[in-house]
Amino acid sequence: MEVSELGFGASSLGGVFHQFDEHHGIDAVFAAVEAGINIIDVSPYYGHYKAETVLGKALKDIPRDRFYLSTKVGRYGKDGVNTWDYSARRAKESVYESLERLHIDYIDLINVHDIEFQGRMDKGLQYIIDETLPALHELKKEGVVRHVGITDLQLENLQWVIEHAEPGMVESVMNFCHYCLCDDKLADFLDFFEERGIGVLSASPFSMGLLTERGVPDWHPAPKPLVEACRRAADHCRAKGYPIEKLAMQFACSNARIASTVFSTTRPEAIRTNLAYLEEPMDEQLVQEVRDIIGDQLRVSWENT
Repeated sequence: MEVSELGFGASSLGGVFHQFDEHHGIDAVFAAVEAGINIIDVSPYYGHYKAETVLGKALKDIPRDRFYLSTKVGRYGKDGVNTWDYSARRAKESVYESLERLHIDYIDLINVHDIEFQGRMDKGLQYIIDETLPALHELKKEGVVRHVGITDLQLENLQWVIEHAEPGMVESVMNFCHYCLCDDKLADFLDFFEERGIGVLSASPFSMGLLTERGVPDWHPAPKPLVEACRRAADHCRAKGYPIEKLAMQFACSNARIASTVFSTTRPEAIRTNLAYLEEPMDEQLVQEVRDIIGDQLRVSWENT
């Protein structure tokens, strides 16, 4: 897949970050595609099926050859309760349910979502290799899905599954919050992925709100010292007349070895603003100043919840 530098993440369409106007959210999808963004990422988990449902309302009015659709299996929820099921049976069911919600007849990229949760269960990550991935490849042979990938916050988990699976079982990886101003750990793994011909998607250039003027939502799992360091960095950028969102987006998209950087919004104007940021040169000096301010909190991560 020849994907655009910037990808549209539909998690916001599930109300993950804040409440939104559904019509504006649908307009944001239209704005993304009109602007040349051609990869859209979603999951049944986002908003417990809401994001796929809202996105589907937009996709039914967009020609299918204008976008690649990435969605996921394994992580779900209902009535505010998160659930996980990485079994072959549930993976296949989930794919067909997603097709119906999204109003499409095939999925370009199907991902096993946040594999570390299976890693905490009986049979561990090996279950992904023995159960989930083979089921998705059966659907690939049937033409229901085109490519198969895995996603996780922990890069080591992605590496472990790839090392222990048959070549070709994992075609792409999506990692989040690890190629941004406060954490560029993904760079350490790019050689590993490239040597195996695995495409790399990076998500959350703003580190789920850490690198924004608004700041983090209440549920953000980052440790307090990191939150405070990023707040100081945002204040510094504001004083320089250079929004931290601009610098964060430019930095996240500065590595050509990353196929696409996925960010989420429900506002059409945010699509245009962020694409405009990428047309301007990045202030390298300010990048260094921000990273100096973050200091010993650089590459400090957290456990996925």
